[in-house]
Amino acid sequence: MAMGERGGESGQGKRPAVFLDRDGTISEEVGYVNHIDRLQLFPWTAEAIRKLNHAGLPAVVVTNQSGVGRGYFPEELVRQTHERIARELAAGGAHIDRFYYCPHHPESRVAAYRAPCRCRKPLTGMLDDAARELGLDLGASYLVGDSLRDMQTAANGGARSVLVMTGYGRGNYEYHRGSLAPPPGLIAENLLDAVEKILNEAGRRAAAR
Repeated sequence: MAMGERGGESGQGKRPAVFLDRDGTISEEVGYVNHIDRLQLFPWTAEAIRKLNHAGLPAVVVTNQSGVGRGYFPEELVRQTHERIARELAAGGAHIDRFYYCPHHPESRVAAYRAPCRCRKPLTGMLDDAARELGLDLGASYLVGDSLRDMQTAANGGARSVLVMTGYGRGNYEYHRGSLAPPPGLIAENLLDAVEKILNEAGRRAAAR
């Protein structure tokens, strides 16, 4: 499911984007954000996303929110959380181009969210929807996240993966790096470091063409 902050670019050529996991990547990992007061953006998040905005790279959030299907909190809370993220980023001169979230889980207590879906990471439904709606080139895009699931999602969608050491990232890297197949394309301390590495790499690629 999607929440749009910026419209698509229909009719224009496909472009790369940077997909962002939410919890543990742009905000503190707290288990479930089951109340709006549990949301806490990292202090560097606005600067990181502002750099993407200035570079003309769409910033697209893709997040599993199975707490909805598990009955931990209502779907409306996800929307409210994303609206708050958008407001806080706007105060820092940054914006997310589109929010996508998956409320489903195969063991959901809420029947409406129990059906098989194509959007729960590591499936690529959210990436595919963004590519179609925003005119994106997945093969030239990046996905930044803190989980093995994020890395697999990037691989499944043909995007370049970036593992951050925030959230669950450091533990995943130190204790499960052997199961990262393929390994992350880039390793970064946090989202700001990830964005700087992405922009540097993209600049080198552009200069080589």
